[in-house]
Amino acid sequence: MTAQRASIIAALLGLLGVAAGAFGAHGLEGRISPAQLEWWGTGARYQQIHAVALLVVGWGAGDWSRWRSYAAWGFAVGVLIFSGTLYAMALGGPRVLGAVTPIGGLCLMLGWTMVIADAVARARR
Repeated sequence: MTAQRASIIAALLGLLGVAAGAFGAHGLEGRISPAQLEWWGTGARYQQIHAVALLVVGWGAGDWSRWRSYAAWGFAVGVLIFSGTLYAMALGGPRVLGAVTPIGGLCLMLGWTMVIADAVARARR
């Protein structure tokens, strides 16, 4: 992934995260169970947080590195899996998707680990 692609994906995730949050607050409230609405809200919150994290990775100072590329992939794939499965379950998808959600969480954690690796590599230079 490149810095430009990371920034574009971050902006798209941010845009869609705002839309998801608004839809959850105004379109789903009272139509789905409180547990489903909580899943939706968690998905939207994590999507927004990691859209900003991905934007920082894309706009970060210094040269683009493989660690930043790995971080970008971790955040992008993590949001798709983590938030995506929560959205699907909130809308009535099979509960078995809850077994897939942690894979997205692991991808998000991998993204943060790669941010640390990038910082350590920069400090050693």
